[in-house]
Amino acid sequence: MFKDMKIGIIGAMSVEVEALRNKLEEPRTKIISGIEFFSGRLYGKDVVIAKCGIGKVFAAICAQTMILEFNVTHLINTGVGGTLSDKLDLLDIAIADGVVQHDMDTSPIGDPIGLISGINKVVLPTSERLRKIACEAAAELSKTCHTGIIASGDQFISSEEKKKYITDNFGAVCCEMEGAAIGHVCYVNDVECLIVRSISDSASGKATMEYPEMVKHAAAQSQRLIEAIIDRL
Repeated sequence: MFKDMKIGIIGAMSVEVEALRNKLEEPRTKIISGIEFFSGRLYGKDVVIAKCGIGKVFAAICAQTMILEFNVTHLINTGVGGTLSDKLDLLDIAIADGVVQHDMDTSPIGDPIGLISGINKVVLPTSERLRKIACEAAAELSKTCHTGIIASGDQFISSEEKKKYITDNFGAVCCEMEGAAIGHVCYVNDVECLIVRSISDSASGKATMEYPEMVKHAAAQSQRLIEAIIDRL
């Protein structure tokens, strides 16, 4: 089903990709635009792994470089995010069936909130084939997962007011800071993408554990999920 594939894996922080990098066979490194790319084999698949940095611009730079420089055929964005849904609790898994940029707003000139000028879309799709495999992998790990829209913006969401704005306008189930930028790059380059998030916080400032500690647990879980996905491809 995925013949001659080369998989790009992007996380915003070291904690989201470090364990995957350490499992690469025959690793090679190359630095482009300040981002270190690690190429090699993972579970018998050709992969490229990178920590892009936090935010949409870094994410887009990394994704475009993976496509143009490393010729990836599929892109997976892994990491942590905040829940916007009562269906997703801490350490559950969100799998995007579409991504939106919640901080994109040209509505004062008559556009819908979130519309991306040039391609005239609010919601960008992800790969149905990769989503199916991700759901199967989550079930294999006995993890609760929910598929829905993941919203990205250059903001750390920590208030009920902002959380309500995102859910009211986009119906999103999870928020973070990179996925929609990667989805945007993949859309214009016709590359299949998968965006997955392990829930690390409530996006409302009401954490049950200190955020830095919860991120470690959520990121480790997200990496285990990616390993299971790569193994199934």
